Amino acid sequence: MTKSAITHFLFLVLLVGMSRLVNAQSLSPEAQMLVKRGQAALDKDDFALAIRDLEQARQLAPKNSGVLRPLLLCYLQSGRLNEAVKLGREAVASSPNDTELHHWLGLAYFKVGQNTEAREELQQAENLAVGRSDIHFDLALVLLSQVQYAAAASQLETALRINPSSSLAHLLLGRAYQNTNRTLDAIDQFRSALRIDPNAPLAHYHLGFAYASLGQNPQAISEYETEVSRTPDSPEVQYQLGRCLLESGDWKSAVTHLQRATELDASHENVFYELGKALLLSGNVVGATGALQRAIALNPTDPSPHYQLARTLDKSGDPVAARKEWQRFAELKKSHQETGGMATGRNQ
Repeated sequence: MTKSAITHFLFLVLLVGMSRLVNAQSLSPEAQMLVKRGQAALDKDDFALAIRDLEQARQLAPKNSGVLRPLLLCYLQSGRLNEAVKLGREAVASSPNDTELHHWLGLAYFKVGQNTEAREELQQAENLAVGRSDIHFDLALVLLSQVQYAAAASQLETALRINPSSSLAHLLLGRAYQNTNRTLDAIDQFRSALRIDPNAPLAHYHLGFAYASLGQNPQAISEYETEVSRTPDSPEVQYQLGRCLLESGDWKSAVTHLQRATELDASHENVFYELGKALLLSGNVVGATGALQRAIALNPTDPSPHYQLARTLDKSGDPVAARKEWQRFAELKKSHQETGGMATGRNQ
């Protein structure tokens, strides 16, 4: 093939490519009207109307990304997740270099619990669009759900370099640090979140948890008390405050918060276990017995409640029942040791 022939061939290829691009991007006047109307409805959160118009536009231009993007977003935001996944797959197949389509398909996968696929799509979006803090943030959410704390921290660090004013990103980065034993760094992130947004959800709780993990109970109690004043109906916040007060020797206050935690959620063994300890230390043997028996009913294989119940029954003057609990404690402890487990993760 001569040089001029090669040049002519490449020119024809370029023309064909441009023609396909124009065809892919162009919309008929009717389709343009439907997209414009659908986008206006989407902006008003009228998803039903938006979907109706955009689905009609898709019939006229089935592979046009200007139609597929808002329609996918409508499905995603209206909770029609299976349709979002199906459309997203078809859309990225026809527009493999469209950042938003990969991004929103990743979010759809995440919302239906397909985290591996979500991660792949968000990584593809990340590769296509450098410097998008929202993509790094959403990828971090997937990684956190997969307990990939170090990888999530890396994504959140990148997101914050791009957008340092995101309170939620600071909060989640603090949680990632806390779960990788970087507690001091976690505290810095929780404080940053609160500086940006003093009402950041559960920021005081997470800060209290970090202080408690360092054994700094006075600071932890202060943060937990602040969180309780904001979210009094959170059983976890009430539990952690009660537990911290118990460790600090304030048994009466501990009982108040631990009892409140059991009222809010009666399904957690740890709350009844700590309540039983607090009631016993407060001299309420009958109450302690009931709480510890409830803890055992919720988790019969945990040795710790049997240990505390044995002590409680001794104090109540029932040595026979106490001996049975001592024996059960010893059996469970031995069983845990033989299977390589810990007898308990708590102080008895």
